[in-house]
Amino acid sequence: MSDTITLLDGGMGQELTRRSRLPATPLWSTQVLLDEPHLVADIHRDYIAAGADIITLASYSSTPCRFERVEADPGLFDVAQKAANDIALRAREAAGRDGVRIGGCLPPLFFSYRTDEIISAEESMLTYRRIVAAQKDTADLFICETMSTIRELTCAVTAAAESGKPVWCAVTVDDADGSQLRSGEPVTEAADAAIEAGASAFLINCSFPEAVSAGLEALGRVPVPTGGYANGFTTIAPLQPGNTVEVLEARSDLDPEGYADHVDRWMDLGATIVGGCCEVGPAHIALLGRRLGKRVTTPPSGGS
Repeated sequence: MSDTITLLDGGMGQELTRRSRLPATPLWSTQVLLDEPHLVADIHRDYIAAGADIITLASYSSTPCRFERVEADPGLFDVAQKAANDIALRAREAAGRDGVRIGGCLPPLFFSYRTDEIISAEESMLTYRRIVAAQKDTADLFICETMSTIRELTCAVTAAAESGKPVWCAVTVDDADGSQLRSGEPVTEAADAAIEAGASAFLINCSFPEAVSAGLEALGRVPVPTGGYANGFTTIAPLQPGNTVEVLEARSDLDPEGYADHVDRWMDLGATIVGGCCEVGPAHIALLGRRLGKRVTTPPSGGS
């Protein structure tokens, strides 16, 4: 099974919350990139040690739109993107394991889960192209993740596909109805749009594990690999613009064994790319790695 299933890493932001000495901010992972880069490196290495085939750049909150929203220095974009690239490359080299790929990160330009933050498609394309340009020399593939609308994912996938590198699209679905995006658009239509724009894999991420199962079931058979990486939140309702991840709570039933049981369900539904998102840490990925027959060693930082 090790050869047929690709194992992603787990969440970065919540893991940084556990390990950092600093209070969370709206630009959380960006702040840690600059102030505590060793923590980001530790987490990347922990995921590689846990058997992950892919680590994702820790640049999720490093978008020009987010910097503008909090009136940060516009030059911070280039600084943060370079830091994310350099840290991932060094972590992979230090891990000493062949075959680990680095995923570029194309996130929502403003905030996760929001469908009401709208700029023109032209502006979105220009911004995503800027992110792709900052990551393309490091990334082995691009992951357009936590996409809430078809319009958003189409811009991100199109910009990433222009790089000539593989592009995976991951959407976040309604936790109560995994057959639709948080925008209400059907997940089947989202998959069609992503594939047409150039995606070579379609995933469901940052939603309840149960919603990922429902989404994959609704999706059925598509002409590209599918997969999922869920979050472990009790609810995303408290997370509003300006809040931080500290307002969210983790579920008590998603320990590594509980989470892995959901992943088994996804693979029964045909998923060949699996991993974790927020609140899913190195211990979760290590158990998945052992079940999948990946090369798993003890995480060097003792991450949970």
